[in-house]
Amino acid sequence: MLKKFWLIGVVFSMMLVQNGMAKTETKEKPANTYELLNLFGEVMERTKATYVEEVSDQKLIEAAINGMLTSLDPHSSYLDAKDFKYMNEQTSGKFGGLGIEITMEQGVVKIVSPIDDTPAYRAGLKPGDYITNIDGETIIGMTLNEAVDKMRGKPGTKVKLTIRRVNEKPFDVTLKREEIKTQSVKSELKDENVLYVRLGSFSEDVDKDIEKAYNKAMKETKNELKGLVLDVRNNPGGLLDQAVAVSSLFLDKGEVVSTRARNEEDTLRYSAKGKDITNGLPIVVLINNGSASASEIVAGALQDHKRAVVLGEKSFGKGSVQTVVPLGDYGAMRVTTARYYTPSGRSIQATGIEPDVVVHPAKLEEFSDEYGFSEAEYTNALKNETIQDEKKKNDKKDDNEDDNNSWRRDYQLLRAVDLVKALNVYKAAK
Repeated sequence: MLKKFWLIGVVFSMMLVQNGMAKTETKEKPANTYELLNLFGEVMERTKATYVEEVSDQKLIEAAINGMLTSLDPHSSYLDAKDFKYMNEQTSGKFGGLGIEITMEQGVVKIVSPIDDTPAYRAGLKPGDYITNIDGETIIGMTLNEAVDKMRGKPGTKVKLTIRRVNEKPFDVTLKREEIKTQSVKSELKDENVLYVRLGSFSEDVDKDIEKAYNKAMKETKNELKGLVLDVRNNPGGLLDQAVAVSSLFLDKGEVVSTRARNEEDTLRYSAKGKDITNGLPIVVLINNGSASASEIVAGALQDHKRAVVLGEKSFGKGSVQTVVPLGDYGAMRVTTARYYTPSGRSIQATGIEPDVVVHPAKLEEFSDEYGFSEAEYTNALKNETIQDEKKKNDKKDDNEDDNNSWRRDYQLLRAVDLVKALNVYKAAK
C-alpha cells in the first residue's frame, strides 16, 4: 500500500512540475491540491479492488496521465514507450502501419491526410474521412493512442476499417499493413519547363532534397526553368525546423514563423536563412484541407512575403506547437505549448491558410463539336501525300503523351502550372 501511494505521489509531482503550477497551487490552495490527490488515490484503490478484472498500477496511472493531457486539446497526449518509438520512426521517414495522419474528433478518429504511396492512399481514403470501427470494434471510448495501436501490426497482416464520409453511406475497407518508407520529395518537369515538387511530409533533410531537385531541373532545362509548383496537398506536416528550412530556400530574408506561448517572454521567432535559390522565379504553392502544420507554415510564410501565389482550398488549420518531454523508461508526454503565427501575425489555429486563388478539384472532359466541318470532309478535297508518315509519327507521339500527360487530369495542378507560366510571362514583360 505504501509503495502504491509513493507511485501516485511521484506521478502527480511530475505532472504539477511540468505544468509550472506546483508552487503556485501549493501556496494558494494547498488543501484543495492535497484533497484532489487523495481523491485520485481513493479512486485508484477502489478501482483496483472492485473492477471486474485485475488491473495493474502502471495501466491505471498511464491512463490517468493520458486522460489529463487529452482533455486539454486533440494534440496533447501521453506516449508510452512503444508510441514514443513509433513517433521517432515517423519523423525519421520510416515506420510501420497504414500511412495515415489522424486526429481524434467527437469520439471518433478523423483522417487529416493519407501519406503518398501507402495502403491508405491507394485505398482512396481522403482527408475528412472518419474511422468509426477497427476490425468491427467501435472507436468510441478508445483514446487516440489505443486506436493507432489497433491499426498498427506486422507488415502483411490485414485490418478492416469502417469509414464514414460526408454525404455517403458508411463503407468498409480492408488494408494490408506494410512498412512505410516515405519518400518525402518527388519532382519532375511539367509543361514548358515548370518544375513540380511534391512534398509528402516534412521529415529530415526535405530542404536538401528540394534543392537537389531544383539543381537537377536547372541542368536539364539548361537554366531555362520558368518556375516552380510546390505541392503540399494532403501533407500532414512534420518537423518545424524543416518547415523553416524549406521556406528559407525561397526567401532572402525575413521572418518565417513565430511561436507564442502563454508567457510573452517565451515567444520565439524563426527567420529565413540563406538565399532564394531560384533568384525570384515564380512559385505557386498548392494546398487543400489536408495541408496541416508545417505545410501551413510554408504556405503562410511565402504568401505573407508575396513570394508565392497560394492556390487550391483552405488548409486544415493546425496552428499549435507540441513539445515532447521524454519520461525515461515510461515514454514521453506530448503537450501543446504554443501557437504558430505567420510573418504578418496571423494565427493558423482553426482558421488555416486561405488560398489567393480558390480552385476546387474538378473533372476535365474534352468538348466535342459534333457539327463542325473541315477541309478533309469535302468529297473532292486534295489528298495530303505526307499523311501516312505524319500518322506514324503522331501515333508514337500520342502514346508518349498519354503517359507523360496523365497529370493533366489533376485540375488543380493544371491550373497551378498555367499560373506559373503566366507569372513568368508577366515577369519577363516588366
